[in-house]
Amino acid sequence: MKPVLQIKNLRKDIGKKTIIHDLSLDVFAGEVFGFLGPNGAGKTTTIRMIVGLMGITSGEVLINGISIKKDFAKAIQHVGAIVENPEMYKFLTGYQNLLHYARMVKGVTKERINEVVELVGLEKRIHDKVKTYSLGMRQRLGLAQALLHKPSLLILDEPTNGLDPAGIREIRDYLRKLAKQEGLAVIVSSHLLSEMEMMCDRFAIIQHGRLVGIESVQDLVNSSQKVLLNVNPVEEAVSIIRQIYSNALRQVTKQGIEISVEREQIPAINAALVSKGVKVYGIQTVAKSLEERFLEMTGGNEIA
Repeated sequence: MKPVLQIKNLRKDIGKKTIIHDLSLDVFAGEVFGFLGPNGAGKTTTIRMIVGLMGITSGEVLINGISIKKDFAKAIQHVGAIVENPEMYKFLTGYQNLLHYARMVKGVTKERINEVVELVGLEKRIHDKVKTYSLGMRQRLGLAQALLHKPSLLILDEPTNGLDPAGIREIRDYLRKLAKQEGLAVIVSSHLLSEMEMMCDRFAIIQHGRLVGIESVQDLVNSSQKVLLNVNPVEEAVSIIRQIYSNALRQVTKQGIEISVEREQIPAINAALVSKGVKVYGIQTVAKSLEERFLEMTGGNEIA
């Protein structure tokens, strides 16, 4: 499947300093793609280059195969974006705001406006003035605005910033629905790792302007896991585990023995313990979280 967004060897220099180093990644239709990184990693700089708010030193950004450097107007018509907070005319109603933005783009009908209003769940309040909206409602109106022209790529920088837990869940559910029902490629930049884990299909981590890695959330769940063993005697079990998988042992706590192994290795460890007379009362697996993987890949830097 051809990517909606292709970033090829993207580089940004400011003065003599390189901010983004040869960044390359692809984002596909129907997926929510997370963009993560510590403070100053280059997330917002990359997003600004994608949408044309900042010049590119070298490299390419292709949207539906169209280069933003060679044909910006044609490429950017496929993009809807909210960089930081959506800005609206507060003295107008939500509908009047959408009508105003619709006039800027050819082909946006009143039927399309009603369609996106329903899509983001603002039917009951769309004719109220924006100054009466909560932060979550303004975020939804911003989403509606970004979706008016039926983009192929939706880019949201910190879409859940300042929202309460209910608002965060609403936005998360809307984005997943948009990706699946509308076939959108969605890029989300956020520092709320637990939310990103529930929202995203894949995620990229950048640090110091370099791509550290790209992983799918499914691979994260199926990869090396923490396993808690409730056994007796503990000393004998520790000795056996060290003989079989010398690097698996993490720590011994009051809850049991904590090890880190691949999923397929768990039955072999259990069989070895039982064959040596160790009583196994429980085996609890805990998938490695996005936060743990993030800290592993970035060396524990502060999260942005």
